[in-house]
Amino acid sequence: MVRVESLDQEGRGVAHRDGKTIFIEEALPGETVTFTPFRKKPAYELATLDGVVRASFSRVTPRCAYFGVCGGCSVQHLEPRAQVAAKQRLLEDTLWHIGKVRPALILPAICGPEWGYRQRARFAVRYLPKKGGALVGFHEKRSSHVADMASCEIVPPRISALLGPLRELIGGLSVRNRIPQVEVAAGDALDVLVLRILAPLTGADEASLRVFAERHQVHLYLQPGGPETAHLFHPQDGTEPSYHLPEYDVTIRFGPTEFTQVNSAVNRVLVRRAVSLLAPLPGERIADAFCGVGNFALALARCGASVVGLEGSEQLVRRAADNARLNGLRCTEFVVQDLFRVDADALRRLGHFDKLLIDPPREGAVELAKSLDEQNSPQRIVYVSCNPATLARDAAVLVHVKGYRLAAAGVVNMFPHTSHVESIAVFDRDG
Repeated sequence: MVRVESLDQEGRGVAHRDGKTIFIEEALPGETVTFTPFRKKPAYELATLDGVVRASFSRVTPRCAYFGVCGGCSVQHLEPRAQVAAKQRLLEDTLWHIGKVRPALILPAICGPEWGYRQRARFAVRYLPKKGGALVGFHEKRSSHVADMASCEIVPPRISALLGPLRELIGGLSVRNRIPQVEVAAGDALDVLVLRILAPLTGADEASLRVFAERHQVHLYLQPGGPETAHLFHPQDGTEPSYHLPEYDVTIRFGPTEFTQVNSAVNRVLVRRAVSLLAPLPGERIADAFCGVGNFALALARCGASVVGLEGSEQLVRRAADNARLNGLRCTEFVVQDLFRVDADALRRLGHFDKLLIDPPREGAVELAKSLDEQNSPQRIVYVSCNPATLARDAAVLVHVKGYRLAAAGVVNMFPHTSHVESIAVFDRDG
């Protein structure tokens, strides 16, 4: 029996006993619990929760029937406001322990819907006759097995309702053993399913897919190889999914395998926050690093700034430029630039930027941070992060090496009921 002290970055309770750190799944800070280790190391143990002797006031009953088995969520047993507070503490602790920086101001947390929020998802598929046929769902916790689930509480209800029909569809195909995943990409007015298919379809298979698409009013894509091979199967004259940023009158189209934020409601607030913090002015030149399909760049351009989007993917650069044309935004330029290998000379060639937005993948943007110098040091940087550890590492470079100060930071609850921590930070150069 131990008393739980905190949560770790995986949403596990952290306790100590006999000089060891113990990470206990589904245990909450302040609780006294019993546990069973499933992995023992000299300095730590990983454990499952056996019982709660004294429960936290923040403990709630998980809404999903598959919580604890499915690996999609890790903290459904924690009250949603407490989830956000725990993520904020983790962000601040990580900034200090890794980067030795503290924000001067804590920004209000960005929150949105707690259920049915996930517009993007990748469901694993496995055909197992002994379990009744095809399984479609997230992986089980700590396992490569597919969870046997008939619903999902974090995707929109209309997507959750497709799990059963998808199982029936895939179980009836000749290639049912050659479909490893189904990717969901929901736009504002269009739902897309991308089937990863590793063997040719028969005529009967194709007929079944068409019937499914029409009955459930979805667009079906097939993906025989990497993400770039995904192509529309039915209907042939279908349009691409899109989402709208109403405050900026911007519509953004995207391919179903191209990156977009999973939570459209939170993304709208995040874009508003980022634009507000950058405070773009007509005539200013702003860089949007890791610009993707133009999520932030187009909103900034609508405010009158001249925006240069930087992105390593030629496909995404083309997409962002197309979206700029779609929205009549001519004060934009999109450039192919590998930001993981950028240096000061490459950055100088792009010209001076008054302000900079950074929205990198989990690897962060350390090379970009290192490339800033006296000739090209934007007055303000807004950094949108999906990994507190790499944000803290990059913040250390910006603050301790490049002379910025961490003016503000706060969490973005993009993934409720998971341990995933997104955040937004502001770096200013004084003088």
